Amino acid sequence: MEVWPGTPYPLGATYDGTGTNFALFSELATRVELCLFDDAGVETRVDLAEVDGFIWHGFLPDVSPGQRYGYRVHGPYDPARGWRCNPAKLLLDPYAKAVEGPVDWDESLFGYPFGRPWERNGTDSAAHQTRCVVVNPYFDWRGDRHLDIPYHESVIYEAHVRGLTLTHPELPPQLRGTYAGLAHPAVVEHLQRLGVTAVELMPVHEFIDDHHLVQRGLSNYWGYNTIGYFAPHHRYAARGTRGQQVTEFKAMVRTLHEAGIEVILDVVYNHTAEGNHLGPTLSFRGIDNPAYYRLAQDPAHYTDYTGTGNTLNVRHPHALQLIMDSLRYWAVEMHVDGFRFDLAAALAREFHDVDRLAAFFDLVQQDPVVSQRKLIAEPWDIGAGGYQIGNFPPLWTEWNGRYRDTVRDFWRGTPGTIGEFASRLTGSSDLYASSGRRPYASINFVAAHDGFTLHDLVSYDAKHNEANGEGNTDGTDDNRSWNCGAEGATDDPAIEALRERQKRNLVATLFLSQGVPMLLAGDELGRTQLGNNNAYCQDNAISWVDWERAAGFTELAEFTARLARLRREHPVFRRRRFFEGRPVRGTNLEDIAWLTPDGEPMTDREWTAGHAHALTVFLNGEGIPERDRRGRPVRDDSFLLMANPSADRRPFTVPGPAYGTSWTDCLDSSDPTAGILAAGGMAAAAPRCRPGDVLMLEAHCLRLLIRAR
Repeated sequence: MEVWPGTPYPLGATYDGTGTNFALFSELATRVELCLFDDAGVETRVDLAEVDGFIWHGFLPDVSPGQRYGYRVHGPYDPARGWRCNPAKLLLDPYAKAVEGPVDWDESLFGYPFGRPWERNGTDSAAHQTRCVVVNPYFDWRGDRHLDIPYHESVIYEAHVRGLTLTHPELPPQLRGTYAGLAHPAVVEHLQRLGVTAVELMPVHEFIDDHHLVQRGLSNYWGYNTIGYFAPHHRYAARGTRGQQVTEFKAMVRTLHEAGIEVILDVVYNHTAEGNHLGPTLSFRGIDNPAYYRLAQDPAHYTDYTGTGNTLNVRHPHALQLIMDSLRYWAVEMHVDGFRFDLAAALAREFHDVDRLAAFFDLVQQDPVVSQRKLIAEPWDIGAGGYQIGNFPPLWTEWNGRYRDTVRDFWRGTPGTIGEFASRLTGSSDLYASSGRRPYASINFVAAHDGFTLHDLVSYDAKHNEANGEGNTDGTDDNRSWNCGAEGATDDPAIEALRERQKRNLVATLFLSQGVPMLLAGDELGRTQLGNNNAYCQDNAISWVDWERAAGFTELAEFTARLARLRREHPVFRRRRFFEGRPVRGTNLEDIAWLTPDGEPMTDREWTAGHAHALTVFLNGEGIPERDRRGRPVRDDSFLLMANPSADRRPFTVPGPAYGTSWTDCLDSSDPTAGILAAGGMAAAAPRCRPGDVLMLEAHCLRLLIRAR
């Protein structure tokens, strides 16, 4: 086979219309063989003899898209020193744009014979290993470009490609569970009705099922087990896995963009699927173990800040380059609009401590492509000092776990939460203001993939993870949930009504809070995991959105859609700057006021009283200190938000005329059909109330009033 010298950049397999350039980094290697496989699985080995700066490369004019390939890396094997090269192991290209098929967990995939972890296993793994695929980079984007929707105008929908689409009755069977299924009009129209501006997809980078899960008949459903940072996961492709998955993913992005919906990827750059020192040799480990992984003081083992057995070595320039090249590839070639970084604190560990000035953040900050995409951190890992909420650099937004915990506590009636609830409702200035960030640095959520669904949050006091096969010991016990009087399913109408009201309270709080709301897919449809708060291995009805069940929760879906419309139409709920609590120029009214249920200003004593639960919040639409895109002042209606999380029905007094002389019901969580939101915005048709009027709020109820014009 003809082999030309080729070039050391770009890394990976790059087809240019005349042939394919292959380039692989390894500082440890003494020899690198490119392995090509035909349709019968016959292997042809080609030496990459050119080496520049530890990049082994060559150009093959006869290789075109669809070609299967892998590598064999010769070099030192001495696990005690962290060296694990073994040419008997077929290795995946870290820069592969497509991967075909699963691994089967045969013993040959491991660098050692089972039971003898320090011996070298010389059995060839090729028959049991998956293959990389050369892809065609050309695609007709039809003028598609990034939507660049501002954070403060965003509504994020966290979704699983397979779980969202697998049971949808309007999708053809062959499209269910796929990228093409996510782009189907039935799914897109549902997202548009909800007011979604971005889907945040759970991992779609190529991942594999953990060995221990396969042995138990389970799978890594969530996908936090990456083995290929450039390849869309092959099992989510409807039209083939010889590169077709790349085209299908691009078509999905193009369709969602046409619908005004951005695509954000949940990315797992903190670890790989190769696990700890007893894991398989699939890619990085056999290419250059010390470059790609953080080794422990004993280099035979790995430093583990992720709970998976290894941590990617972000202190090494080539590991950092891998991450940055991957991010740029998805942003430029795949038109992805942003990234949510799993266990992002692990990427900030220079030596041991988390460092907000880490090299990774420096690289992102100065990168002209990546810095302009949405960057969302999961601001923790499992290492010491790993909980870093509020400490990421100004360019970043963060999943706000304190928002989730506080809002859950408030609505289940936990004493002493009113002060922190006020902070979370107004954008968490205590976490973000001191570093120059804005309210939209807070990605707010009350439910996410990791934990209870919204329905289960109000239906279970404890987790029920027995199906995971771990004796119900996995998953958190800190759920801050309340079952409303019965554990799990019930036919008690009073309990069912309370649960639906609590769902509306939580969703309404989410959309009326400053910051960016993130809704878990299916929460608007009553999705349940039957109390499982760690369904990472449940690729079945436990995890999938049940579209047949969803038909019984149309009222909640409509309520959610109305809230999204309210937020979109009223900038007072999506301010770009924090409230200051000072009078607006030319008036005696603050931009925000905190009132007791009696309609009087809150005092320090009331803020700190452990028994205090209920409150009224005045949001001044004339106090928005910002301008629109044309430089005009932003003005809005003013609102009164009344919250009664207590178990008793109680009176709320409309505050004095200084705040407004006439108010109209906007929404009421005790009656989703009430208020102008349910009446098509016809404020004149809704009853009005005036200062001094007493409104009775049901127990566990949120009510929103709009000042009449």
